[in-house]
Amino acid sequence: MNINTVEYFVREVIHSLRRNNWMSVASIGTVAVSLFIFGMFLMLVMNMNKMVDAMESQVQIKVYLEDDFSRDDARDLEVDLKKMQGVEKVTFVPKEEAMEKFKERLGDQKTLLDALDETNPLPDSFEVMVLQPEMVKTAAENIEKFEGVNSAKYGQDVMEHLFDITRLIRIFGFALMMVLALATLFIISNTIRLTVFARRKEIAIMKYVGATDWFIRWPFVLEGIVMGFLGSLIASVVLRLTYSGITAKIYDTLAFFPLIPEEPFLNYVTMIVVIGGMIMGAIGSTVSIKRFLKV
Repeated sequence: MNINTVEYFVREVIHSLRRNNWMSVASIGTVAVSLFIFGMFLMLVMNMNKMVDAMESQVQIKVYLEDDFSRDDARDLEVDLKKMQGVEKVTFVPKEEAMEKFKERLGDQKTLLDALDETNPLPDSFEVMVLQPEMVKTAAENIEKFEGVNSAKYGQDVMEHLFDITRLIRIFGFALMMVLALATLFIISNTIRLTVFARRKEIAIMKYVGATDWFIRWPFVLEGIVMGFLGSLIASVVLRLTYSGITAKIYDTLAFFPLIPEEPFLNYVTMIVVIGGMIMGAIGSTVSIKRFLKV
């Protein structure tokens, strides 16, 4: 492809955008709205995944020791627990500290414990964190085999439901992204088809005088890429402003809410939306003109 051909294609794109200015504006606007919706769902799904990961990372095993298990033996057990495969962190919780935490959870109802007098029925325990949530069940079963361990609990029922929910969220999120991508491609394709339809006679004449399919197709493909780029650029700017506004409001009320920080997250989203818009614009143009090249 020589420089003169490239110049011709560029002139054709500029000429087409100017000649069909209102249609071009409508097409770019439609692309921008479609990619904005796509980008919003992309950010929603990614933040949902982050929240799920945060929930999973907080899963821990409560290891309760037998009443007659000495503190010296407990220190030896702590060393053994830390050596276990998949164990990330082990924290010893003496029975006195456990009682204080229990009283804090009871709040105004802590007077119910007055009947115990100075007796503390809670055992010494360990809080064990694992590297991956899927390892919790196996780790708990192995921990229960240690001498001095009364039980190892991790909320089995809750964890199983949590894993089911996280799998559904990830599957649903992926499926939703695919549906939105196809919907955006469909909208772009049909929008650009209007431009192609307006120039169908010109395409037919070029076919009759011997122009190749790709020579006819390239200006439309480039036009689709330009529309996709401009539409995705508008969508990216609005997405950045929207996400910044949402995160600011959430952090004002829920400072520790596990949202993805703006940078470099928004840069990645912008890159995905812009590149995706250009690719979908090119594909949409190629699909739209295919029928007219059969004339």
